[in-house]
Amino acid sequence: MADIERLTQVIEPEAKALGFELVRVKLMGTDEERTLQVMAEDPATGQMIVEQCMALSRRISDAIDAIEESGEELIEGAYHLEVSSPGIDRPLTRPKDFENWAGHEVNISLTEPVGGHRKLRGDLLGVEDGEVQIEDRKHGRFAVAFTQINSAKLVLTDRLIAATKPLDTSGAEQIEEFTDEEKVDD
Repeated sequence: MADIERLTQVIEPEAKALGFELVRVKLMGTDEERTLQVMAEDPATGQMIVEQCMALSRRISDAIDAIEESGEELIEGAYHLEVSSPGIDRPLTRPKDFENWAGHEVNISLTEPVGGHRKLRGDLLGVEDGEVQIEDRKHGRFAVAFTQINSAKLVLTDRLIAATKPLDTSGAEQIEEFTDEEKVDD
Protein backbone atom coordinates (compact mmCIF):
# COMPACT_ATOMS: atom_id res chain seq x y z
CA MET A 1 0.00 0.00 0.00
CA ALA A 2 1.28 3.45 -0.89
CA ASP A 3 1.88 6.07 1.77
CA ILE A 4 -0.24 9.07 0.70
CA GLU A 5 1.62 11.38 3.08
CA ARG A 6 4.95 10.43 1.47
CA LEU A 7 3.50 10.81 -2.03
CA THR A 8 2.20 14.25 -1.07
CA GLN A 9 5.71 15.19 0.13
CA VAL A 10 7.00 14.30 -3.34
CA ILE A 11 4.16 15.80 -5.38
CA GLU A 12 3.54 19.09 -3.56
CA PRO A 13 6.94 20.68 -4.37
CA GLU A 14 6.41 19.80 -8.04
CA ALA A 15 3.04 21.57 -8.03
CA LYS A 16 4.48 24.59 -6.20
CA ALA A 17 7.38 24.80 -8.68
CA LEU A 18 4.81 25.39 -11.41
CA GLY A 19 2.87 27.89 -9.28
CA PHE A 20 0.00 25.51 -8.46
CA GLU A 21 -1.62 24.52 -5.18
CA LEU A 22 -2.19 20.87 -4.41
CA VAL A 23 -5.85 20.08 -3.66
CA ARG A 24 -5.78 16.30 -3.21
CA VAL A 25 -3.63 13.20 -3.64
CA LYS A 26 -5.55 9.93 -3.64
CA LEU A 27 -4.73 6.35 -4.65
CA MET A 28 -7.80 4.47 -5.87
CA GLY A 29 -8.47 0.94 -7.07
CA THR A 30 -6.67 -2.35 -6.54
CA ASP A 31 -3.98 -4.44 -8.24
CA GLU A 32 -3.42 -3.39 -11.86
CA GLU A 33 -6.42 -1.05 -11.87
CA ARG A 34 -4.92 1.52 -9.51
CA THR A 35 -4.99 5.22 -10.22
CA LEU A 36 -2.95 7.90 -8.50
CA GLN A 37 -5.25 10.90 -8.66
CA VAL A 38 -3.68 14.32 -8.22
CA MET A 39 -5.89 17.41 -8.15
CA ALA A 40 -4.29 20.83 -8.28
CA GLU A 41 -5.30 24.36 -9.12
CA ASP A 42 -3.83 27.62 -10.27
CA PRO A 43 -4.45 29.92 -7.27
CA ALA A 44 -5.26 32.81 -9.62
CA THR A 45 -8.16 30.94 -11.23
CA GLY A 46 -9.03 27.95 -9.03
CA GLN A 47 -8.75 25.80 -12.15
CA MET A 48 -6.19 24.27 -14.48
CA ILE A 49 -6.26 23.94 -18.24
CA VAL A 50 -5.08 20.84 -20.11
CA GLU A 51 -1.58 22.20 -20.78
CA GLN A 52 -1.07 22.90 -17.06
CA CYS A 53 -2.24 19.38 -16.16
CA MET A 54 0.18 17.92 -18.71
CA ALA A 55 3.10 19.96 -17.34
CA LEU A 56 2.37 18.87 -13.78
CA SER A 57 1.90 15.25 -14.84
CA ARG A 58 5.36 15.21 -16.45
CA ARG A 59 6.98 16.72 -13.34
CA ILE A 60 5.25 14.24 -11.02
CA SER A 61 6.20 11.27 -13.22
CA ASP A 62 9.83 12.40 -13.36
CA ALA A 63 9.98 12.96 -9.58
CA ILE A 64 8.44 9.57 -8.75
CA ASP A 65 10.67 7.80 -11.29
CA ALA A 66 13.81 9.44 -9.87
CA ILE A 67 12.95 8.42 -6.31
CA GLU A 68 12.05 4.88 -7.30
CA GLU A 69 15.25 4.54 -9.35
CA SER A 70 17.18 5.41 -6.18
CA GLY A 71 15.59 2.41 -4.45
CA GLU A 72 12.56 3.78 -2.61
CA GLU A 73 9.29 2.23 -3.78
CA LEU A 74 6.55 4.87 -3.52
CA ILE A 75 3.83 2.83 -5.22
CA GLU A 76 4.03 -0.93 -5.48
CA GLY A 77 3.37 -2.21 -8.99
CA ALA A 78 1.72 -0.50 -11.92
CA TYR A 79 -0.66 2.42 -11.67
CA HIS A 80 -2.17 5.17 -13.81
CA LEU A 81 -1.37 8.81 -13.04
CA GLU A 82 -4.34 11.15 -13.38
CA VAL A 83 -3.69 14.89 -12.98
CA SER A 84 -6.68 17.19 -13.11
CA SER A 85 -8.31 20.38 -11.98
CA PRO A 86 -10.70 19.81 -9.06
CA GLY A 87 -13.67 20.68 -11.30
CA ILE A 88 -16.86 22.55 -10.54
CA ASP A 89 -18.25 20.11 -7.96
CA ARG A 90 -14.83 19.93 -6.38
CA PRO A 91 -13.75 18.15 -3.22
CA LEU A 92 -13.11 20.42 -0.27
CA THR A 93 -9.90 19.29 1.39
CA ARG A 94 -8.29 22.36 2.96
CA PRO A 95 -9.62 24.84 5.52
CA LYS A 96 -9.44 27.61 2.92
CA ASP A 97 -11.73 25.58 0.61
CA PHE A 98 -14.46 25.70 3.24
CA GLU A 99 -13.99 29.46 3.58
CA ASN A 100 -13.79 30.16 -0.17
CA TRP A 101 -16.90 28.17 -1.05
CA ALA A 102 -19.16 29.41 1.75
CA GLY A 103 -22.66 30.04 0.43
CA HIS A 104 -22.72 26.92 -1.75
CA GLU A 105 -24.33 23.56 -1.15
CA VAL A 106 -22.04 20.79 0.10
CA ASN A 107 -22.12 17.08 0.97
CA ILE A 108 -20.03 16.16 4.00
CA SER A 109 -19.26 12.63 5.14
CA LEU A 110 -18.03 12.38 8.74
CA THR A 111 -15.60 9.98 10.38
CA GLU A 112 -17.95 9.69 13.37
CA PRO A 113 -21.52 10.87 13.95
CA VAL A 114 -22.19 14.46 14.96
CA GLY A 115 -25.61 15.00 16.46
CA GLY A 116 -26.46 11.44 15.40
CA HIS A 117 -25.57 12.06 11.74
CA ARG A 118 -22.65 10.78 9.65
CA LYS A 119 -23.69 12.61 6.47
CA LEU A 120 -24.65 16.24 6.15
CA ARG A 121 -25.98 18.11 3.11
CA GLY A 122 -26.80 21.76 3.01
CA ASP A 123 -25.41 25.25 2.72
CA LEU A 124 -21.78 25.70 3.68
CA LEU A 125 -21.62 28.69 6.03
CA GLY A 126 -17.82 28.86 6.27
CA VAL A 127 -15.37 28.36 9.11
CA GLU A 128 -15.84 29.74 12.60
CA ASP A 129 -13.56 29.10 15.57
CA GLY A 130 -11.71 26.47 13.53
CA GLU A 131 -14.84 24.46 12.75
CA VAL A 132 -16.75 24.03 9.51
CA GLN A 133 -20.24 25.47 9.78
CA ILE A 134 -23.04 23.88 7.74
CA GLU A 135 -26.78 24.45 7.67
CA ASP A 136 -28.01 20.92 6.98
CA ARG A 137 -31.25 21.13 5.02
CA LYS A 138 -32.99 18.50 7.19
CA HIS A 139 -31.34 18.74 10.62
CA GLY A 140 -30.28 22.36 11.16
CA ARG A 141 -26.93 23.95 11.86
CA PHE A 142 -23.80 21.95 12.71
CA ALA A 143 -20.24 22.87 13.64
CA VAL A 144 -17.80 20.17 12.60
CA ALA A 145 -14.08 19.93 13.38
CA PHE A 146 -11.83 19.39 10.33
CA THR A 147 -10.57 16.16 11.89
CA GLN A 148 -14.13 14.78 11.85
CA ILE A 149 -14.53 15.26 8.09
CA ASN A 150 -13.90 12.14 6.04
CA SER A 151 -14.79 13.82 2.74
CA ALA A 152 -16.56 16.93 1.53
CA LYS A 153 -17.66 17.91 -1.94
CA LEU A 154 -19.57 20.79 -3.50
CA VAL A 155 -22.96 19.93 -4.97
CA LEU A 156 -23.50 20.91 -8.60
CA THR A 157 -26.18 23.61 -8.53
CA ASP A 158 -27.16 26.50 -10.79
CA ARG A 159 -25.68 28.87 -8.20
CA LEU A 160 -22.34 27.02 -8.31
CA ILE A 161 -22.30 26.96 -12.11
CA ALA A 162 -22.96 30.71 -12.19
CA ALA A 163 -20.06 31.28 -9.76
CA THR A 164 -17.64 29.15 -11.78
CA LYS A 165 -16.63 30.21 -15.25
CA PRO A 166 -14.48 27.77 -17.27
CA LEU A 167 -11.13 29.15 -18.43
CA ASP A 168 -11.07 27.41 -21.78
CA THR A 169 -14.23 26.54 -23.65
CA SER A 170 -12.60 26.11 -27.03
CA GLY A 171 -14.11 23.17 -28.85
CA ALA A 172 -17.14 23.05 -26.57
CA GLU A 173 -19.40 24.25 -29.38
CA GLN A 174 -18.17 21.55 -31.75
CA ILE A 175 -20.14 18.34 -31.94
CA GLU A 176 -18.63 15.39 -33.72
CA GLU A 177 -20.88 12.61 -34.89
CA PHE A 178 -19.60 9.16 -35.84
CA THR A 179 -21.22 6.28 -37.65
CA ASP A 180 -21.24 2.88 -35.96
CA GLU A 181 -18.48 1.73 -38.34
CA GLU A 182 -16.23 4.65 -37.37
CA LYS A 183 -16.74 3.89 -33.68
CA VAL A 184 -15.55 0.31 -34.17
CA ASP A 185 -12.40 1.44 -35.99
CA ASP A 186 -11.27 3.62 -33.07
